[in-house]
Amino acid sequence: MNLEIVTIGDELLLGFTIDTNAAHLARELAGLGVRIVRRATCGDDAESIKAAVQGALARTGAVITTGGLGPTADDMTKPAIASIFGKGMVMDEAILTNLRERWHKRFGHALPVSNEQQAMVPEGCTILPNRHGSAPGIWLEDGDGRWVIMLPGVPREMRGMLADTVIPTLRDRLPTDGPVIRSKTLRTANIAESALADRLGELARGVNGLSLAYLPGSDGVDLRLTSWDKDARAATAALNEAGELVRAKIERFVYGEGDDDLAALMLAECAAREATVAVAESCTGGLLGMRFTAVPGSSRTFLGGTIAYANAVKTRELGVPPEVIAEHGAVSEPVARAMATGVRLRFGSTIGLGITGIAGPDGGTPEKPVGTVWVGVDIGGDVHAVRAVLPGDRHEIRWRAAQLALDRLRLAFRREEHIEGWTARG
Repeated sequence: MNLEIVTIGDELLLGFTIDTNAAHLARELAGLGVRIVRRATCGDDAESIKAAVQGALARTGAVITTGGLGPTADDMTKPAIASIFGKGMVMDEAILTNLRERWHKRFGHALPVSNEQQAMVPEGCTILPNRHGSAPGIWLEDGDGRWVIMLPGVPREMRGMLADTVIPTLRDRLPTDGPVIRSKTLRTANIAESALADRLGELARGVNGLSLAYLPGSDGVDLRLTSWDKDARAATAALNEAGELVRAKIERFVYGEGDDDLAALMLAECAAREATVAVAESCTGGLLGMRFTAVPGSSRTFLGGTIAYANAVKTRELGVPPEVIAEHGAVSEPVARAMATGVRLRFGSTIGLGITGIAGPDGGTPEKPVGTVWVGVDIGGDVHAVRAVLPGDRHEIRWRAAQLALDRLRLAFRREEHIEGWTARG
């Protein structure tokens, strides 16, 4: 099945809202063997919506839209698309009753008149229930087999409805033994895209007929293997085999697969060792702590941290000797090591992580350019430090510095059998 996606909203065109819906739709539908051949974005006016959907229907006969199903005057998706199919709009009493009950239960007063618009639907459409919000989805189809699915623009609602209704319905329409589009992603950290290609050698352009894409970002470079023309079982087997071949070449740099988050993985590693962790941050300003605390259940392992931005705070709160800062500078190996040890001792944790660096855009020197970061890792008194010069703007450097600290902890775990004095504490 070939399909097009049209995302609707002036806020998308103006750049105030990032379009995550189209990407999510493409990823989820690929597993069914649905190929997204074109993605378009249009504004909230009826003519733009009509033109975008009409063109998509002419090419593929199958369209999913997101956005424009709300109660305000700029929500024109339903009437615009209904006009393509020669349909008028009618009031759905069941939807209206549900909206009134939902509104009264939530807000304690009657449904505003403007919200009644959400109960107006194209004649002859199929209603797609929305358990995640107020606006129902719409499935509109004609006798020639052309169809449009209209979903809300709120990402949480769209994703819920996609899983609840759209994917099961599309799955029933597709052959059970046809080809699927499946991908496998390996996540790497602290190695450049070009260096990965060099290490992969002949695998760099593809593996056993599967395409290989390089996706650089602030977390590192993701390697995505994709099977385009095999059935589900064959695709899974081919991806697993290709994944192992790639891993064998770059194992040291691979930290996970799919959507794996390095902070969550490291917390799981700590929990398995009954270890606790605390952080001392300078240039990242609490970003590493935020990464840890974003993981549900992190309080069992993550004890806390200190944001030691000023040198006086590094000395007072973490015990970094002022003479060490004077001799080597705040961004240096001795300071990173002292920060990691200081926070471990202060919090009584098994592990201490220290980050100090120059995030820019100012403050760099020829010896220590913007992007220079030192990370210290103290595990039970065994201390290691690493220096990196990270690319990007201030935000990217800070994020990459936190990722660097997490990755150095990962590498420390890989060699923990060689660490003297390693003792896990509850």
